[in-house]
Amino acid sequence: MEQNNGTKVTEFILLGFAGQHKSWHILFIAFLVIYVATLMGNIGMILLIKIDSRLHTPMYFFLQHLAFVDLCYTSAITPKMLQNLVETEQSISFIGCMVQLLVYGAFATTDCYILAAMAVDRYVAICNPLRYPTVMSQAVCIQLLVGSYFIGFLNASVNTSFAFALSFCKSNKINHFFCDEPPLLALSCSNIDFNIMLLTVFVGFNLMFTVLVVIFSYIYILAAILKISSAAGRKKAFSTCASHLTAVIIFYGTLSYMYLHHGTKESQEQEKMASVFYGIMIPMLNPLIYSLRNQDVKEALKGIQKKAF
Repeated sequence: MEQNNGTKVTEFILLGFAGQHKSWHILFIAFLVIYVATLMGNIGMILLIKIDSRLHTPMYFFLQHLAFVDLCYTSAITPKMLQNLVETEQSISFIGCMVQLLVYGAFATTDCYILAAMAVDRYVAICNPLRYPTVMSQAVCIQLLVGSYFIGFLNASVNTSFAFALSFCKSNKINHFFCDEPPLLALSCSNIDFNIMLLTVFVGFNLMFTVLVVIFSYIYILAAILKISSAAGRKKAFSTCASHLTAVIIFYGTLSYMYLHHGTKESQEQEKMASVFYGIMIPMLNPLIYSLRNQDVKEALKGIQKKAF
């Protein structure tokens, strides 16, 4: 890992956002508020599901881990970004950059698979309600969850190890606010064709596989809902999926733009904004989506409020 002057790269400079030096205080306050809200929302969701026995079902088992995963991958990037906003030199150590990319990549990929598992759960609950307790047993849920974490860490480990095996001699300035792989590869003087292919294959497969699982699950769910004769029954069935479907559309839409959009230099700032939305905003929005659009969570919150007051 050497620069063109022969010295070993020991740190990277995160350039952050265009013009951030002029408005760093506004950005710092905004992102700090968002991060605190994210911590409170997701920790609150985890505790609520743990406390309320009515939420001890497969759907909320996955939702609890979704909240945990959201906490982990936003915490991989936000605290360092906040630190760099108030410091003169926006640096991150070589090892720090590697760990950040590994943790962020692992939990972001895990997020994809947990959302897919939640879609399967909704499919079984609506299309095969009598078999639901058997099909979505505790053992099956744990297997799906362990598989999600395993694929997430496998994906991140492979991409991170190959990325940091490269030589960096063009510069040590990453045109981003965190160590994401595409801007990191742009700094390498090694041949990065294999890395780009690896990133495309892994991200492409993870996106395609999980999106297809979600799409086919919801095709069957929609067909089952349309067969329900009463309007009230259709509304109730759809309401159990509304929050998950909202989260899925926001999550996959932003992720697809980030990694499958091959933009020019003019679009780099747009891609940073997409990263902000995906890596910082979505973890804050998910608890709101699942609390405002989910009747079970609303009832659990009312129960907590009655006990507290």
